Amino acid sequence: MAEVPLTVVSNDLEAEMLCGMLQANGISCSRRSAGFIPGLYGGPGGSAISGQATPTEIFVEETQLAAAQELLRDSQ
Repeated sequence: MAEVPLTVVSNDLEAEMLCGMLQANGISCSRRSAGFIPGLYGGPGGSAISGQATPTEIFVEETQLAAAQELLRDSQ
């Protein structure tokens, strides 16, 4: 099955909490750091950001996307 993006959260802790909630509701989830920001610190290139403040993208199986979106809406 193909994974699709669900949302981007602010940091690793928030990603861990969201994945835990999804998994507790039977929804498979994975996450990936979205911490590459071109031109950070004023340079023309990019910089990788590490640590807890790194934006993190949450992915779910395509077949579970609608259920994950509904769960995310209900939790806000």
